[in-house]
Amino acid sequence: MTKPLAGFDNRVISEKSFTLPDTDSQPAQAGEEIPRTTTPAGSGFFAGKVAIVTGSESGIGRETARELCRQGAQVVLNGLCSKRLEQTRRAFWQAGYSVASCVADVTDYAQCERLINEAVQAFGRIDVLITNASISMRAYFADLTPDVFRRVLDSNVYGSVYPLKAALPYLTESAGVVTFISSISALNGMPSGSAYCAGKAALINLTHTLNLELHGTGIQLGVVHLGFTQNDDDKRVLDAAGLAVPIAYRNPRWQMSQSEVARAILKHIRKRRTKTVLTPMGLLINFMTCYFPKTGDRVIRWTMKNWKRFYE
Repeated sequence: MTKPLAGFDNRVISEKSFTLPDTDSQPAQAGEEIPRTTTPAGSGFFAGKVAIVTGSESGIGRETARELCRQGAQVVLNGLCSKRLEQTRRAFWQAGYSVASCVADVTDYAQCERLINEAVQAFGRIDVLITNASISMRAYFADLTPDVFRRVLDSNVYGSVYPLKAALPYLTESAGVVTFISSISALNGMPSGSAYCAGKAALINLTHTLNLELHGTGIQLGVVHLGFTQNDDDKRVLDAAGLAVPIAYRNPRWQMSQSEVARAILKHIRKRRTKTVLTPMGLLINFMTCYFPKTGDRVIRWTMKNWKRFYE
């Protein structure tokens, strides 16, 4: 068995949302591979460690992967759109980072097995798993089709469960870290986000349960609750019928940048935390949910009436 890596608490890591493929890029077919190129790993806290970041072709996942590279890790990129994933891989390679890439749908266990196998083939081990890929939504439950609810829920639950299950033997060998990317909406729920909130909330209990089950294996699991974040211009979520639509309005003053979120995720990993809540609003929601839940619910109902564009 591989000796646990210095700097980790001898325990796992896994992710936030991914961007739906745009109209100019065709989604990759199952089993499709794209060119992979690696360069020597750098120095830093994560030097000598191999990380997989799902949903890292764009957005928060891409910036988290970039920050891992900056801190010395060898990184496996993942996404659904081969064109965009190759653009990200090439940009990282040109920056001198040690990267590989794999097109895989993380809601398909067979494709997750291929993702993990290709990571091991490329770098020989897995130390960090960040499950970031997921689908979000903006639709009230009464209008939501069952298929859309299932798609959103599957991406947020199985999109973390399947990569972890496939990577578990290697994470056990390396006494690695798993970070699930959740949301502040999982702390108290959010109108027009029922399936998304349910999926993100499931990651909280999954983290706690697996830390109990895997105690003694050296694996550390944690969850990061992301708040409002600046998104790529082409970021889309699903409406009630499953069509890709822009995300609901968010005041820019409430948003963290993607690079700020990436640094916060890596700080969570370095500090070996089991839970991190981002943004002042996220901390406020967490506090109100714990100590004044009825007051918090009244505030949300008021916003539903007076800030409709926040949800619709």
